[in-house]
Amino acid sequence: MKLLDLPPTLLGFIAALTLPTSAQYIPPASYQTVLQSPLNAAITISYLQPDAGTCTTAYATQKQYSGYINLPPYTLAPIQQNYNINTFFWFIEARQSPQTAPLTIWLSGGPGTSSMFGLFNEVGPCQVVQMEDGTYGTQVNEWGWDRSSNILFIDQPNEVGFSFDQPTNASLNLFSGDVFEPPTLRPKGLPSYMYLNGTFGTASSSESVPWNTTANTTEIAAQATWHFLQAWLSAFPQYNPAVPPNATSPRAAMNTPAGVNLFTESYGGKYAPVFASFFEAQNQARVNGPLSNSSSLPIQLQTVGILDGKIDDLIQDYYYPIFAYNNTYGIQAINEVEELNEINEYTNMCLVQIQECRAAMAATDPQGYGDVSTTNDLCSNAEITCNSILGTYVAAGYDPYDIRQKYPTPDPPAAYQEYLNYPSVLQAIGAQVNYTESSPYVLDGFVATGDSIRGGLTNDLASLLAMGVRVALVYGDADFLCNWYGGQAVSFAIADLVPSSPLPSSMPGNPPPPPSYAAGFASAGYADIVVNSTYVGGAARQYGNLSFSRIYESGHFVPYFQPETAFTLFTRIINGQDLSTGDPVDLSSFGSSGPANATFTTTASYSPAPTCWVRAWNQSCSDADTQAMFAGKGLVANGIFYLDNANPVSALPSTTVSAGEPGSPLRTIVSPDGPLTGVYTATGTPSHAAAVPGVRLATRPGESGALWPLVVVGVAVLVGGAVVVL
Repeated sequence: MKLLDLPPTLLGFIAALTLPTSAQYIPPASYQTVLQSPLNAAITISYLQPDAGTCTTAYATQKQYSGYINLPPYTLAPIQQNYNINTFFWFIEARQSPQTAPLTIWLSGGPGTSSMFGLFNEVGPCQVVQMEDGTYGTQVNEWGWDRSSNILFIDQPNEVGFSFDQPTNASLNLFSGDVFEPPTLRPKGLPSYMYLNGTFGTASSSESVPWNTTANTTEIAAQATWHFLQAWLSAFPQYNPAVPPNATSPRAAMNTPAGVNLFTESYGGKYAPVFASFFEAQNQARVNGPLSNSSSLPIQLQTVGILDGKIDDLIQDYYYPIFAYNNTYGIQAINEVEELNEINEYTNMCLVQIQECRAAMAATDPQGYGDVSTTNDLCSNAEITCNSILGTYVAAGYDPYDIRQKYPTPDPPAAYQEYLNYPSVLQAIGAQVNYTESSPYVLDGFVATGDSIRGGLTNDLASLLAMGVRVALVYGDADFLCNWYGGQAVSFAIADLVPSSPLPSSMPGNPPPPPSYAAGFASAGYADIVVNSTYVGGAARQYGNLSFSRIYESGHFVPYFQPETAFTLFTRIINGQDLSTGDPVDLSSFGSSGPANATFTTTASYSPAPTCWVRAWNQSCSDADTQAMFAGKGLVANGIFYLDNANPVSALPSTTVSAGEPGSPLRTIVSPDGPLTGVYTATGTPSHAAAVPGVRLATRPGESGALWPLVVVGVAVLVGGAVVVL
């Protein structure tokens, strides 16, 4: 099935649920700890320590906690929140010295995509592998970011992933993504494995406005997440870097580095600037009033990191046709006439409508709550107009997340969703609903307000830089939807907006300081990102606290495609080091050296073997698969559809695969060769001839040691009235 053939509100998207049987209603969860927030007695924190083996870590001593924080109705007043918010979290300690390690918060994008995606497929401590009997378990992720940080994964906003308002039994159509409450009969012609019963939140296609129990703008989501973090940090003060070891009260100085890092991806380009700005505003409210110090905690960010982020459509949308026609892989997904036509469409339609939306928002909805219908309509229509620029590229059959591939693609696979819906896993983590990777209803709510178009985020990031917060932009150079051309342009726009102070005092070689932050960032060159002794993983421009990195041979999900590069860069970013080498530097006087442009080119060589994942049907399955499925042909085993009743046993691992399961941890950690701690510091630069490693390809689903692809997430893009999820 081609992208443009999908239902209009579900293009490129399918909410994914895995149930071992046709019905799996979740029994009440049991928690080891249930307590009231020390800051607000109305807020409840319920959590447990997942059974050993549920998510295999490098060291058995690493503690994990998962569960929910409940915000009762009207916690977000004056926002009209007349529903419960039960936000799911999963926290994992750092491999070394967790009591003094920094805290990293990870948010996946969407809008409406679960951060479990990031945990199991990108930056978490474990990855899902398939065992010889076809079932799934976990092994350690060598390059998990717990290697250098405590890490907290949050499913937000409400109704995303394991988060919900009220547990409700319902039916899920895996082909269309619709949830129906109460459970309904399976549609005629749809196989039983495509229509499953389970427990969800109340958002469903049975509701006239299914996003009424969740945020529908980034500003609302930011407030809910701030309240969540207030409760979480008060319940786990030992992991709050704003509280020194053995101290009894938070640090008083507002400028004290707190060691809290916020990293996001894709639609996180919207989340990160707004969330971080709101956190900083709340910090100031604690100092100047009206927020009481006794009923709140500071969330003092040290770093904001955005991976393949859609930050500003006004800047980035221009680069869609340019990248599609003239990219660093030599792939012409569109022709020159189509490129020129789409540039004209951007200039005369998209740009104009974005400006109209932003003017209306400034006049009628400056708080960004999305409660002015005329402004919502204006912004939503602008979003549809701008996303139509993608139409020619999508119609040509290229993967929006990786220009090296054609649709459908098995990359990334959906096996982790199978694992997360095993009854033993649901019980082990205290889940109260079945797992779905993405919510179409949250997505629809954000599209209805035109949230993606509203803007102001480059200003937010510039203000954060002025406060001393590090801002790092990281882009995979094969990604189309959030391509690095547009990301680079955003980095210059941010630098242009930074006030003259703070300003690094000099560039390498001690020339006179530049006249402005913008001039300094423009003068900084692209330095090779030396990942290890054998290859260069990308190029980084770095000036003061602002950096932009282009990652070679990477699609939309950088930590999946290049896990070692992503980890190495992440650690250098949060440590405030030279991103090229890992050397310690004084960022008040540092700028990278190198050429003015990142000119490295290569050819496309990435071609994963086809796999049809039931829980990612519209991304990974072909027209032939779809026709066979509706004709009652083929079979499903372990979440994979096999055409023509092929023998699934032949695809299973032929040797024993060691993996952890809830209550059955690995006795010996299985990982690639090499240490499981530390980060590389370069002593030289490898030649570019052997610079970029090829992506490791799985020869069978879930092969041990292979990179685990993920399910598509990120920015909502509408093509001809249809939605693509980034």
